[in-house]
Amino acid sequence: MSVHIEGDAGQVIGPVPRRLFGSFVEHMGRSVYTGLYEPGHSTSDERGFRGDVLELVRELGPTVVRYPGGNFVSGYRWEDGVGPDRPRRLDPSWHSVESNRFGLHEFVAWAEAAGIEVMYAVNLGTRGIQEATDVLEYCNHPGGTELSERRRANGADRPFGFKLWCLGNEMDGPWQIGHKTADEYGRLAAETARVMRMIDPGLELVVAGSSHADMPTFGEWERTVLRHTAGLVDHISLHAYYQELHGDTDSYLASGAALDAYIGTVAGIIDELGLDVGISVDEWNVWDLRRWNEVDQARLAEGGWREHPRIIEDDYTVTDAVVVGSLLSSLLRNVDRVTMANQAQLVNVIAPIRTEPGGPAWRQSTFHPFQRVAALAGGSSLRLSVEGPRLRTAQHGEVDLVDVAATVEDSGRGAVFLTNRATAAPTEVRLRLRGARFGVYAAETLTAPDGESRHAVNTAVSQPVRPVPLPGTAVTSDPGGTTITVTLPPLSWTVLQLSPEAGGHA
Repeated sequence: MSVHIEGDAGQVIGPVPRRLFGSFVEHMGRSVYTGLYEPGHSTSDERGFRGDVLELVRELGPTVVRYPGGNFVSGYRWEDGVGPDRPRRLDPSWHSVESNRFGLHEFVAWAEAAGIEVMYAVNLGTRGIQEATDVLEYCNHPGGTELSERRRANGADRPFGFKLWCLGNEMDGPWQIGHKTADEYGRLAAETARVMRMIDPGLELVVAGSSHADMPTFGEWERTVLRHTAGLVDHISLHAYYQELHGDTDSYLASGAALDAYIGTVAGIIDELGLDVGISVDEWNVWDLRRWNEVDQARLAEGGWREHPRIIEDDYTVTDAVVVGSLLSSLLRNVDRVTMANQAQLVNVIAPIRTEPGGPAWRQSTFHPFQRVAALAGGSSLRLSVEGPRLRTAQHGEVDLVDVAATVEDSGRGAVFLTNRATAAPTEVRLRLRGARFGVYAAETLTAPDGESRHAVNTAVSQPVRPVPLPGTAVTSDPGGTTITVTLPPLSWTVLQLSPEAGGHA
C-alpha cells in the first residue's frame, strides 16, 4: 500500500504554542505520594522530591502542569496544604485519605526544580468565589495583607505569580463533587472570574467545558457556559480519553480523527457565539476505563480509606503509544484553535512515567511519542493533504490510513510525525514538501519489538518498547521542493527530523 502526502512550507496552520506540551498532577492514587514525592527514597533530596522522577520529567519535557486536580480539587481546601499544621482529610472523589504533607509550597518548589509553569485549579465544587480570591491573593499578591503575609511567613517571600487558572473541573459530570447545571456553573464561573480579574487583571482563565464528547449535555453546555462568561475567560477546556473497546483496534487507532472532530465542534460553537476564546485540551490520554469501572473502584471500596492507593496504573502497550502519537498529531493539526493541552497524568496514574515505592522509575511506552514531539515540534504547523487508502472503522467512519502532522521552524529545521494505522502490512509514504529543500538527518519508529506483539509493555526491569532507527528513508530535492520516501512498519509511530540542507538520507 502507498500513501501520498502533499504540503507547502509556506502554507501553515499556525504557530505551535509551547503550552501544547503540558501535563497534569492530581492528588490521586500514587501521582504525588511515591510518585513525585517520597521522603527517604534513595534518590530523594531534602525536600522529599524523587530525583529519578525529576530527571525523567525533564527528559519528557512538559512545559506546564495543571494542579491539584481533577476531581480532587472539587473537595479540596487549599489551606490544608500550607503552613506547619496539616490536617488529614477524607478525599471522597478517590475514596482515600489525604495527608496534606505535600501541598502548594511543595508543588511550587517541585515545578521550579522541573522548570515547568503552574496551571492552578480552584475549587468551585464545595467552595466558590471567596476561596478562589483567597488562594489568588495568597499566591500572587506581593505582601502587606493577611493572606500574602501568611505566604511569606510560610517561607515564600516572593509571590508565586501564577498566570494560568482553571475555574473548577468537569462541573457537568454527575460524578463531580458539587456537580452543577450549565446555568449554575456558568454564573458561578463568571462571578468568580470577574472578582479574580479585579485582583489580578493579567490572569488567563480557563472555564470548564464538557467532560467528554459523549456527555448528553455536550454542545449546549458549552453554549450556555460561554454566554455567561463571555469577555471574562480566555479558554474553554475539553477533556478526551480513548480506549480500545471489544477488540476494535481499528477504531482505537482512529482516535486522533475523533479528537479532530471534537475540537472542530467546540471551535464551531465558539465561532457561532462570535467569541475569541481558545481551546484548552487540559485532560487527554488513553485510559482503560473498563478496568477503572470494573476493577479499581471495587478494590477501593473493599480496601477502606487508605493513603495513596494504587489506582488506574495502566500498563501501556505499543498500541497505546501509537495512539498517543496520533493524538499529539491531532493537537498539532489544530494549533489555530488549541491554545494549550495537558496529558493526564504525569506519574503513575495513567502516566508516561511509572515508579515503585523505594524502587526504580521507568519510561512507559507512551513516554516516547510525547518526549519526541515536545522536543521537536516547534515553529509552525504545516497544512498537509493525504491521498491514498483509507481505514474503515466502526466508531469513526473512514479515516486516513496514515495520520500525519509536520512542523517547520524559521531555522529550516523541522519534523514530520507519521502514524501507520495499518496493522498487518507496511505502508509506503511519499511526502512532497513544496517551497523548501530539506534533508532528513534522523528517522525513528516505534513499533512492536522483534518477536513481541502489539501488546508489549515496558516494566521496572525491562523497557523493550522505544523508538529505534528506521533505515531506508530516501530524500530527493529539486528547485521546487523536497520529496521524502519512507516505508512505515505496520502499526507504528514514526518521526522524521528535517534539516535545512537539501538532499541526503537518514
